[in-house]
Amino acid sequence: MLAIDELETGTGANQIGTLKRAGDSRSGSHFNSICSLMRMFGPTCLVLENIKEDGSTYLQCGDANVAHKMINSFEFIFSLHLMKEIMDLSAQYAEGRSHKKRDHVKVEHHYHFDIFNATIDVQLQELDNRFGEQPIELLTLCSTLDPKDAYKSFNVDDICRLVEKYYPLDFSERDRTGLKIQLKLFEHDEQNHLKFQNLSSMAELCRRLVETEKSKVYSLIDRLIRLVLTLRVSTATGERAFLAMKIVKTRLRNKMEEFLSDNLVVYIEKEIAKNFTTNSILDDFRSLKERRLQF
Repeated sequence: MLAIDELETGTGANQIGTLKRAGDSRSGSHFNSICSLMRMFGPTCLVLENIKEDGSTYLQCGDANVAHKMINSFEFIFSLHLMKEIMDLSAQYAEGRSHKKRDHVKVEHHYHFDIFNATIDVQLQELDNRFGEQPIELLTLCSTLDPKDAYKSFNVDDICRLVEKYYPLDFSERDRTGLKIQLKLFEHDEQNHLKFQNLSSMAELCRRLVETEKSKVYSLIDRLIRLVLTLRVSTATGERAFLAMKIVKTRLRNKMEEFLSDNLVVYIEKEIAKNFTTNSILDDFRSLKERRLQF
């Protein structure tokens, strides 16, 4: 609008179209800040995208990338609208205009039907768009291994169908027959074994199998649980790698093939890298081969 002269702008405090900063001591400034962000949501996203691509420092690019993902998430957008709605209602009550505007509709009715139900519909539509019939079937069959509520969803036939349809290369025909036998034995065992009761997740069940050494008895069940547990992180690891590449990879590092790959591994696995000390790394390099000079 500035480019086509539909808006005039000045300098300093007189500029039009700036995001308003919220003040800690003034509650009204938070309302104005939210209204400002909602009004300029598109340009704000565009500016963050530009900073993400052409930022002057890695830290600036990384902060812009995180901020861009956060404000574009459904949870943030819904929270933004909800906060504006709440603060708008508060302002109306303060000015004595709320009862005139909503005399025939209660506030609870408004939030229940106009906001909550509408949000659920949007979420369901988003899930339908992202997950087809095959992923839904896979997740449903995987849930039959969940030990919640005293193994309420445990079903031998569904688990066997999961293996036959989605893990045919991990289980031979003989393994599938053995798995069905192990499942029936485990179904009887978990009812009488105290350590297999009151579990809340498949990860906890997998750990309990190892602790009780039942993973050797139910080796095929243990293998299947491990495959299912790695399913949920299989795509997340790839997404983290692409995100890290945008931050770590630069023009100067493009020709450093192995060095760039090592940098990405260290950046992605930050939690593991924290366990290594500088002295332990030096000791590893020193032990690789003998050197003429002290390393």
